Amino acid sequence: MLSIDSELLEAASAIAAAAPPTPPVVDDWKTRRANIDALYGGLAAASTPDNRIEVVDFTMPSLDGSAIPLRLYKPKNLPNALVVYIHGGGLIAGNIDGYDHVCRRYALEAGVAMLAVDYRLAPESPYPRAVEDSVAAVQWAIEHAAERVPGARVALMGDSAGGGLAAATAIVCRDRRIGPLAAQILVYPMLDDRTAATDPAVEPFLAWSVADNITGWRAYLGDKYGTGNVPASASAARSGSLHDLPTAYLEVGQLDLFCTETVAYATRLMEHGVAVHLCVRPGAFHGFDQLAPASRIAQSAFADRVAFLRAL
Repeated sequence: MLSIDSELLEAASAIAAAAPPTPPVVDDWKTRRANIDALYGGLAAASTPDNRIEVVDFTMPSLDGSAIPLRLYKPKNLPNALVVYIHGGGLIAGNIDGYDHVCRRYALEAGVAMLAVDYRLAPESPYPRAVEDSVAAVQWAIEHAAERVPGARVALMGDSAGGGLAAATAIVCRDRRIGPLAAQILVYPMLDDRTAATDPAVEPFLAWSVADNITGWRAYLGDKYGTGNVPASASAARSGSLHDLPTAYLEVGQLDLFCTETVAYATRLMEHGVAVHLCVRPGAFHGFDQLAPASRIAQSAFADRVAFLRAL
């Protein structure tokens, strides 16, 4: 029988008691954005910045010429990898400030440089803006790695919507011959726009609901949502071929709406000859590591990701 991890339950209950309710109405992206940004902004504000990391803010032009903010995190020791990090937020929310403490921690503990991308959000900037911004960041990283992070290999990483964007970006980079990429690290990724239902046994545990998911995808895809015209560059699970993609690390909680699609994507990657590291965490819901970072399960998840990053 499915059950939630006891430490996660305690943390989630405390957050739920203090947070405004999530709207059940599909397409209310404004309320969802406000709630997500308030939650992640609060988590970032509650953390203590580690100043052992060099942090540089700058902008780069996206593929359509728009200026996209980037933030580079460099540990003092020469890093072995430059990891382009794409934040979560359901494609409709989030920013690099809300993930500042996350990127600092990866940079410090894994000894890699992190390049956070403040990609444009839907619905104001629908598909393909977010993925094109992410591809442009990868191009920048590859072109400037020798200058900013000498000798570093370039990898992709993201969580939730950022994980889905990282997967789509890897596909676009393969198709456009941008690379090579050392790996793609996909943390509870939002991979499939067709996910509009879930196992009733999992429903009570969802931190990101079916209504949330439909809202995010509809905002991003516009008229393409619900049709057969959604390309793999928007929804990675739609790709007909996953050959020649970089090694993949995929992680998801068993109580996550994205569990089934993550496992299915990992299986397809393996069938197409891609090396895959897959972890399904029992008792974990969406965003568990952010909401309960001190829990044993979150600490274990972070340690696994750090070990993978160190091995790049």
